[in-house]
Amino acid sequence: MKFLARFYIDGFVLAIFGAVIVATLLPASGSAETVVDWATKGAIALLFFLYGARLAPSETLAGLKHWRLHAVVLAATFVVFPLIGLSLTVLEPTILTSDLYTGVLFLCLVPSTVQSSIAFTSIAKGNVAGAIVSASFSNLIGVFVTPLLVLLLMDTTGQASVDPSSVVDIMLQILLPFVVGQFLRPLISGWLLRHPGPTHLVDRGSILLVVYAAFSEGMNEHIWSTVSAWQILAVVLVSVGILTAILSITAFAGKELGFSLPDRIVIIFCGSKKSLATGVPMASVLFAGQAVPLIVLPLMIFHQIQLIACAAIAQRFARKHEQAVAARPAEAVA
Repeated sequence: MKFLARFYIDGFVLAIFGAVIVATLLPASGSAETVVDWATKGAIALLFFLYGARLAPSETLAGLKHWRLHAVVLAATFVVFPLIGLSLTVLEPTILTSDLYTGVLFLCLVPSTVQSSIAFTSIAKGNVAGAIVSASFSNLIGVFVTPLLVLLLMDTTGQASVDPSSVVDIMLQILLPFVVGQFLRPLISGWLLRHPGPTHLVDRGSILLVVYAAFSEGMNEHIWSTVSAWQILAVVLVSVGILTAILSITAFAGKELGFSLPDRIVIIFCGSKKSLATGVPMASVLFAGQAVPLIVLPLMIFHQIQLIACAAIAQRFARKHEQAVAARPAEAVA
């Protein structure tokens, strides 16, 4: 693990690609596919139940007072990102197939991550409380906003066939467990704080299950025969371009709008992330009956790239902070 950390490679993301390999070699089929499907739905519900149980309502209300910060993060997530995605329509169908472009546009519509956004903000010595509220609020309203953006930007242009009832399905899988977790929080939050292991296991395990289920379906339907190696490379290059653009925009906006450095760090990390944990379950509902593995492939690739890039950026901020702290006594003496 230390060797991987040296190169900013996240072991969990490697596990995700491991799940892809297992699904490729041993896809779930028949009764096993049914079991995996129900297990995945249960894991997703449990994941968002735990999110609800961990987030204190008082912390949320206190953090919401910093409305300018959260407004900028939400604008980056649900306005700037979609505009970038729409601008890439010129890549279809010459560089990206219809399904892959659908995936690229979809990744631009999903909410921000929670854990990695907060973790990188903490490493970079940013406003952690602000990151908690921004990332969590992004995920919460993303339950409504992402399906609506898909309906508005994709269904009307023929990129996806989406039943409006899917919004209800997502609410039942994600929002309802979250609300139940909020209600039961006084009873179980203490135990969750003392025993973080189960939460960590569900957090990681639910994503691995979703990825395995999606790619098993792809293998059973022979979807991979429709994509080539150079098209995957094209998705990687497009993802790098999207991340470079959004990091530049969030860094520029935070500085020009007069935010403090800790708040600018929040804008950079929370505004540039896209959630695999939320995006993949949404895709499985929104694009039911379609090439879900190909549609989520850009999101998976972007997720890996964002972790590597943001880990390096966070450590750079941390080094600058340490240098500034170390220089203060010398400046005081001078």
